Amino acid sequence: MDRARRQFCIRSACGFGALLAVAAIEARDLKNVARKERVITIEAKKFVYTPNEITLKTGEPVVLAFTAIDFMHGFFIPDMKIRADLQPGQVTQVRLTPAQAGEYPFLCDNFCGSGHEEMSGKIIVTD
Repeated sequence: MDRARRQFCIRSACGFGALLAVAAIEARDLKNVARKERVITIEAKKFVYTPNEITLKTGEPVVLAFTAIDFMHGFFIPDMKIRADLQPGQVTQVRLTPAQAGEYPFLCDNFCGSGHEEMSGKIIVTD
């Protein structure tokens, strides 16, 4: 094989390898974009969460970003075994990826005065 043909083969192989590497990186980046978490902002104050009904999709990664306005509230989803304390003036992030469709009630589990029992909501997970 002459020198020019050998250089052509080597350059072609290197170019093909570079294309494969770029394709692998783009596929990885697309997978990461697909997994980006949706952020839902929730305000907690006596005696309500706003919003108090949240609709999610099965397998969708989500961040619930809570801000407690007036008191140390709690957040508890018994069926998902997820719980957090919500400090006033701070953003508390709760990450979840629902695995199963259904309705999941949530509630405040830090007593915040009369009306505390009404501080609840639900997460609706669809397919």
